[in-house]
Order: sequence, then C-alpha cells, then structure tokens
Amino acid sequence: MKIGINPLPWVMDSDFNFHLDTPTLSTAFEELKAAGFTAVQADVPEGMDAAAYGAFLDEFGLRPAPGYFGGFFDKSDDLAKTIEAAKQHAAKQAQLGLTEVMIAQRLSPQRIARPAVGADFDADRLSLVIENLVTVAQIIRAEGIQPCLHPHVGSWIETESEIRTVLDAVDPAALSFGPDPGHLFWANADPVSLITDYRDRVRAAHLKDVHAAAREKSRFEVSDYRQATGKNHVWTELGRGDVDLVGVLKALPDAFEGWLVVEVDVPDLGTPAESTHASARWIRTQPVLQGGLV
Repeated sequence: MKIGINPLPWVMDSDFNFHLDTPTLSTAFEELKAAGFTAVQADVPEGMDAAAYGAFLDEFGLRPAPGYFGGFFDKSDDLAKTIEAAKQHAAKQAQLGLTEVMIAQRLSPQRIARPAVGADFDADRLSLVIENLVTVAQIIRAEGIQPCLHPHVGSWIETESEIRTVLDAVDPAALSFGPDPGHLFWANADPVSLITDYRDRVRAAHLKDVHAAAREKSRFEVSDYRQATGKNHVWTELGRGDVDLVGVLKALPDAFEGWLVVEVDVPDLGTPAESTHASARWIRTQPVLQGGLV
C-alpha cells in the first residue's frame, strides 16, 4: 500500500477556506516529511501548473498522492463550470502521474447545520446528483484518471443508504469507491461492513479516526459541522478514536496496492506537527503498513 497525507491542519481554516500559498505549504511539507511521510495529497495551487507543483514537491523529497475534486452535482445550472473544473483538475492529476482521484459532492448548508443524520433527504435531488456525477466522472476518465466516490458528512452523499444508492446506480467501471472510514463512522455506518460489500470497487481510500462520544453529541444535540469538528473534536489522530481501522485495512481488496491518504482535518492534539507524528506512530504499529513511511 502507498501512504500519503492531506496537509489540512496547515492549509484549512475554521471557515473551510484553503490557504495553498507557497509559505504555508512549505511549512506543511517540512513538518509532514519530518514525521516520515513521503507523499502528499495533490492539490495544485491556483496559478501553478502541474510541472511546477511536481518540482515544488521534489524540493521536499515528496511525491503526489491522489487529489480531491468536489462539485455541486445537485445544481445543473452550474454543470458546465463543474465539467470544465473537473477536466482541468483531472488533467493536472494525470500530468503528476496519478491514476485515481477522489470525487465528492460539496457540502450543503442544510447538512452543515445538521451533520451526519441525512437531513432534508430528497430522492429526486439524489437522482440528479447521480446523473450529474456520472457526467463529470466521464470527463475525468477521459483524462486517464479513475474517479472514486468519496462520501462526506455534510454533503448529499452522506448516509449509508445514500452511498449504496449511488454505488448501485452507477457502473463500477465508471465510478470506483474511495471510502473514508471517519466520515462513514460519523454518519453511523459500519465502515468495515460497507467497505467489505464494495471492496472490489475500492481504488483508493482515506484513513481518518473519530471519537464516538463526539460523534453521538453531534448527531443528537444541536451541533453544526464546524462546532462538531472544531470545538467538540469529532476527528482525532489514527488509533486514538473508535473507528475499527484495523478492520478497515483487512476489508480492503486482497493484495491492495492503492493509495491510503491520512486525514486529520482538525488536530485533536496540539499542533499540526504533533498530530501528524501521532498518526505516523500508529501507522508504524500496523504490520500491513510496514514500509509505507520512512
């Protein structure tokens, strides 16, 4: 298995704004490399081409891991813009030598306000999401990149029922599965069971851990996405939470050689560096992941 990490603790602020400037990324790359990671989720900053980004990674002894494309698939009026953005994103991923990308529905205000409970479900809306998702997936595949469905709390593809509906409605060749056990667990799905059922479609995955107590607080008390992930610390470093991550690893396809991308959106431990070192220590305790870090 190939292991990468998403530098979210450095680049994402509490309002979900991303700071992909060179100074911020340089600090992130130095610190995650010090923890032993040799690959980083490929998010090419605006104004930088793939070649320049690849050279930037080389300066830190890093290589690219699969990136992430989010779109408002529930809005057909914006579909042309989404298609063009997907084409450009996939082209850069291909130029970096990658073969998979995570694809996700972007977050909605309704579900940010009431995360992980399937708020305001609408079957017709989900059908539109699936239709537009398939269209965009075709554009991505035309660039030589395989899109992997990435369910996300706060989006219209959040609950187990919604995830299964999307995967069952789309040809596996057109859309693979890129699960994140943290998001699955927060939305009250069983990550091991769900990944097992669709294991033949998993081409890449994220690794994320969750505090069960914080999950329950977010689901049954008034707590929006920002409060749940910030103040209440739903997310935590690998091995410090309640997700069966060992079971998740065992549920992956036999001889899985795809990418695992570590994510701790908001550090549970002090600093981004401390958080990253903690996740790296857990990875080193897992025999199946030996050799994934330096």
